[in-house]
Amino acid sequence: MTKTLAIAIAQLNPIVGDIAGNAEKVFAAWESAALQGADIVVYSELVLSGYPPEDLVMKPAFMRHIHAAVDDLCARTGTLANGPALLLTTPWEIDGARHNTVLLIDQGRIEAVRAKHDLPNYGVFDEKRVFRAGPLPDSVAFRGVMLGLPVCEDVWTPDVVAHLKSRGAEILLVPNGSPFEASKDDVRRNLICDRVRESGLPMIYCNEVGGQDELVFDGGSFGLNGDGSLAVALPAFAEAVVVTQWQQIDGAWICADDAPKAAYPAGLEAIYRALVLGLRDYVAKNGFPGVVIGMSGGIDSALSAAVAVDALGADKVRLVMMPSPYTSGESLEDAASCAAMLGTGIESINIGPAMAAFGEMLAPAFAGRDADITEENIQARSRGILLMALSNKFGHMVLTTGNKSEMSVGYATLYGDMCGGYSVLKDLYKTTVFALCHWRNAHHPEGAIGPQGRVIPERIITKPPSAELRPDQKDEDSLPPYDILDDILAQLIEGERAVSDIVASGHDEATVRRVWRMLDRAEYKRRQAPPGVKITPRAFGRDRRYPITNGFTNLVT
Repeated sequence: MTKTLAIAIAQLNPIVGDIAGNAEKVFAAWESAALQGADIVVYSELVLSGYPPEDLVMKPAFMRHIHAAVDDLCARTGTLANGPALLLTTPWEIDGARHNTVLLIDQGRIEAVRAKHDLPNYGVFDEKRVFRAGPLPDSVAFRGVMLGLPVCEDVWTPDVVAHLKSRGAEILLVPNGSPFEASKDDVRRNLICDRVRESGLPMIYCNEVGGQDELVFDGGSFGLNGDGSLAVALPAFAEAVVVTQWQQIDGAWICADDAPKAAYPAGLEAIYRALVLGLRDYVAKNGFPGVVIGMSGGIDSALSAAVAVDALGADKVRLVMMPSPYTSGESLEDAASCAAMLGTGIESINIGPAMAAFGEMLAPAFAGRDADITEENIQARSRGILLMALSNKFGHMVLTTGNKSEMSVGYATLYGDMCGGYSVLKDLYKTTVFALCHWRNAHHPEGAIGPQGRVIPERIITKPPSAELRPDQKDEDSLPPYDILDDILAQLIEGERAVSDIVASGHDEATVRRVWRMLDRAEYKRRQAPPGVKITPRAFGRDRRYPITNGFTNLVT
C-alpha cells in the first residue's frame, strides 16, 4: 500500500514572551493547515515562546504560562476528529530541567517529546545558559510513518541525523531559529544537502521569520527530496503556511512537483529587506507610533530614512534638519529633496542658540583654551537633546544613523549622534551603505511601503561624506578612505587577522596599526550604542565580545 503524508510548513513571526499571542498564531496556522488537508504541521524553533527567549525561561511564572498554553492548544486542537497533528516547539521541563523541545500533539494529546541535543553556544547563541541538552533523539511513529525531529543545530553536524537514520526515521522535520546573515541562505542549503546526501532522507527545514531586537529571521523555509533535489521553498522575509504532499514511491519519499519554489533574494536585495523587516518589527513589537530621524543631508541619514519609510510608511517617519553655522546650503537642499522624494515632511530646528548657550555657560571653565573636538561634540549632543525631546513629547523612537565603519573606529559622539533607540545601519560598512543607496534607487523591494523610483538624491551619494562640525570638514580628514578603511576593518573584525597579515594583503602598516588602535579604543562607545540589525557574521554586540579594559598590545603576532 502506498503511503502518503501531507506536511504543512508554518513559517511564522512570533513575539518573544507573548505566549498568548504566539499560541493564537500557532492555532491559526493549524486551522489553515486543517482546511488544506494537512496531516501534520511543523513550526519554527520555540514558536510558542518566541526565539530566542533568553533568561525569560528561567522565570518559573513564564514556564507556568508555557505549560498552560500547551494544555489549551491540546484542548482546542483535540476537538477536530482526524485533524492535523502539531509539532509544537516550546521550552519544556523534563524531570525538573528546562529543554528546547518539540512536542508531537495529536488529537489533543502529547504523544511524544523530543529535546534538542546539540545546544549552540557561540555568536548570538547562549542556549547552554538556559537549557539542558537532550539525549540523541529517537524517531517518532506517526500514522504509520517514522519521523525524525532534530532541532536546528542538531543538523549542523552529522551525528543526530545519522542516529535518527539508524532508528528508522523516514522523513526529517527540522524546526529552526536561524538568523539572517548576508549569503547565509547558501550556507544553510549546502548544509542540508550534506545531511540529505549522507542519510538519503528527505528533509523539511522550517525557519522563523521576523525581527527580534538585533536579529532578523529571514524565513526562506525549504525542503529537499531524498536525492537532494529541491522539493519546496517558501518566500523569504514573510509569513507563510504551505501544505506539501509527500508520497512513498519505491521506498523513497517524494514531494509532489506542484509545491511552491520561491526564489531567495540575492545580494543587496536580501540585505535591504532584512533592514526593513528588522526595523518594522522592532518599532511595531515595542509599540512605537513611528520614528524620528535627524536628517543631515548626508548619505547615512538618507538611507536610514528610506529604510524607515519602506518599513513603516511616510506618515510614521518624522524627519528633522538641525542646522548649525557649519551646515552647508547643499546639505539643507539635499535633506529637503530626499524628504520630498520619500513623501515625508521635514522640519528645521536651528541648534545655533544651543551652541551659543553652551558656549556662554562653559566660557569661564574653558578660558584660555582653543576650540577643539569638544565644541564639535557639543553640536552633536545638542542635536541628540532635540531628537530625544521630540521622542519624549510625541512617542516616536529616535532612529540613529551611524554605520559600522564609524562605530568601529569611534567616529561618533556618545549622547550625540549615537543617541537613540535603534540603529538600522549599525552592521553596514560605509561602502555597503553607498551600494544600498544605488540599489534602492534602481529597485522597489518586495513588501516596501515607500514610493517607487529614486528616493535618494544623486548628490547625496556622490558628494564627499562630512560631519559638518567645523568649516570645510571631510570624513577623510580623520579617517582613511572608506574603501581602504572598510577592507582593513573587515579583516580585523570578521577575519580576526593580525596586522602583519593585513599588511601582507597590500595595506600600509601605519594605516593598519592606526585603525587597530581606533577599533580597540572605541569599545566603550559600542557598549553604549543602541541595538541594530545584524547583517554580518560578526556584528557588534553578542557576536563580538571584547573587554573595554584591554592590555593586549601585541599587534603583529
